[in-house]
Amino acid sequence: MNRIHNPVEWADRARAVLPAGGFGNFDPGLVIESGECARVRDVDGQEYVDLLIGSGPMVLGHSHPEVMEAVFDALPHGQTFFANNPRGIELAEVICAAVPCAELLRYVSTGGEADMYAMRLARAFTGREKIVKFEGGYHGMSAEAQMSLAPERFANFPHAVPDSAGIPRAVQDGMLIAPFNDPDFIRDLLAEHGQDIAGIIVEPLQRIIPPEPGFLQLLREEADRHGIVLIFDEVVTGFRFAWGGAQEHYGVTPDLCTLGKIIGGGFPLAAIAGRADIMAHFDKTAVGPDGWLMMTGTLSGNPVAAAAGLKTLEVLAREGQFDRLRTLGRHLMVSMTTALSGRGIEHRLVGDETLFDLVFTDRNVRDYRDTAAADKARGAAFAKALLAHGVLKPPGKTYPSLALSEADLSHVDRAVAAAADALLAA
Repeated sequence: MNRIHNPVEWADRARAVLPAGGFGNFDPGLVIESGECARVRDVDGQEYVDLLIGSGPMVLGHSHPEVMEAVFDALPHGQTFFANNPRGIELAEVICAAVPCAELLRYVSTGGEADMYAMRLARAFTGREKIVKFEGGYHGMSAEAQMSLAPERFANFPHAVPDSAGIPRAVQDGMLIAPFNDPDFIRDLLAEHGQDIAGIIVEPLQRIIPPEPGFLQLLREEADRHGIVLIFDEVVTGFRFAWGGAQEHYGVTPDLCTLGKIIGGGFPLAAIAGRADIMAHFDKTAVGPDGWLMMTGTLSGNPVAAAAGLKTLEVLAREGQFDRLRTLGRHLMVSMTTALSGRGIEHRLVGDETLFDLVFTDRNVRDYRDTAAADKARGAAFAKALLAHGVLKPPGKTYPSLALSEADLSHVDRAVAAAADALLAA
């Protein structure tokens, strides 16, 4: 195959074979050829400090030598088996020992699959049909998850708004939508509909919005009161916030959680984990044919992905890793907010040291509607200016990684100051 180092030519080729010229994820005009540590390089040879890190999984950075060695060791033994394999079992043991709610675990390939199965599992366990999700919460691409993910028009709660074509009305009727960080609303909603609700699915940190003190604990108490399965979507926060994820960090244990990104070490791997009595619905011999949740996946528990995940978690388990990740995140946060505040640019820094972003607004951010009211054009302009100065950061999120060096941080500091100047001049 001929090597092409012209991004325009690659973009033309992509438009000829891909809808909208891309994979459906990031700006299709950017074609990344390689990554090492905290940097990526595009097909034109331009290098960037990477604050996207594959949308989260590369917490150790790209091509971490120990992870690569584990993958190279695994490859000669086969790519996949559609059967149990030692590395997959070992990884499940590590996860179940680390994550508070995880008594049993079942693998899938993507976080979206994990969320879909978690909601279905809640229905199988309770015999109820409705699911509560929070407006603006992201739980993958299933029909249920595409309800009120990023609505451009607001409906009265708890009415669900589909964000995608092709979703049956029956799915919309089965979802109840609540505002994040509103304890009174969720309490009233469950008082009215609790007997029909199978599960509540929530990102403990909703995209970048932290839960207000006591909110997650309230969800735990209300779920217990009404016999509802509480699901934490920890696809992003798992093994990022802490060894035991956001549930350890916030001190609230759900009934089920979903994991992805980091547990695969950059390879396609995700999981549903939780209470043994709920997870038993994956076992036909335990619950019978009427209670059984059928689930299969060609690459579920893939041994190469499991090897990468095992080594990634081994590195993360070493002393001081999570403290260091938070220290790096704080540096980035201070750099960004100092540059913008020093130039009088109104903004809010929202999130956790391990995952955060700038929201260009003059109001406090506690739910999706607060972020929707922000100046998104300014956020996009800031990200574009950073890219022009050699920093890859998507609008909406900033992902620190443990691979960031002093040189990387200094580069980011200079780029942030230049991007802030560009906003001021616009």
